[in-house]
Amino acid sequence: MILFFRTILVLSYFFVVALLGILVCLFRPFNPDNTRICGRMFSLGGLKILGIKLTIEGKENLINMQPSIVIANHQDNLDLFIHGGVIPKRTVSIGKKSLRYLPLFGQVYWLSGNIMIDRKKSKASINSMTETTEALKHQSTSIWVFAEGTRNKGENLLPFKKGAFHMAKQADAPILPICASAYPKHINLNKWHAGEVKVRILPPISTKDIAKEDLNILCQSVHDQMFQTIEELNSSIVSYK
Repeated sequence: MILFFRTILVLSYFFVVALLGILVCLFRPFNPDNTRICGRMFSLGGLKILGIKLTIEGKENLINMQPSIVIANHQDNLDLFIHGGVIPKRTVSIGKKSLRYLPLFGQVYWLSGNIMIDRKKSKASINSMTETTEALKHQSTSIWVFAEGTRNKGENLLPFKKGAFHMAKQADAPILPICASAYPKHINLNKWHAGEVKVRILPPISTKDIAKEDLNILCQSVHDQMFQTIEELNSSIVSYK
């Protein structure tokens, strides 16, 4: 019963925040900090409705943060509320062009300055690489990437696609890993206190001295570090299932 009412409330909250987000973005369209502002709005009330306690570790790694490739683990649709609370300043993401047509959310996503591509067209992918490099180097903007490419549903961290690492190297930008505990395994939305999610922001990893032929090694190293961190976070959480 609690889950039913939560679902209704969180969907209502989602559409209200999306509408407010559109209004905010219309006053400052395509500003790269719109994503952070809208993410905070989604997270602030959404987590309270869901009964989830969010604990964030490593906030000091966002102080004086350089334009970076931010890599986070992708688990569920609730990532919007979980990761929305930790999006760094001036950070946008890369999303499918078709997202633009989702009612309200698509318009917020577009107006927030996120980079939208048609993944079916190779020319569009090349253009997006150029656009991300320009954003990182000359617009003081970071790029948020779910390097797994799909949701892992709280299971083990999936293998990383290497596009994010090529983008980082092309711009000589650091990689900033952000890890969230495997909350689909631990929370229970049918309980008043659904559970806790821990997020840890790891120190940035420089790519300046990494040769292009060593990007595979870097990719695996970041994956291993995030995998270990997620396991540590999981072991410190009491399951509410």
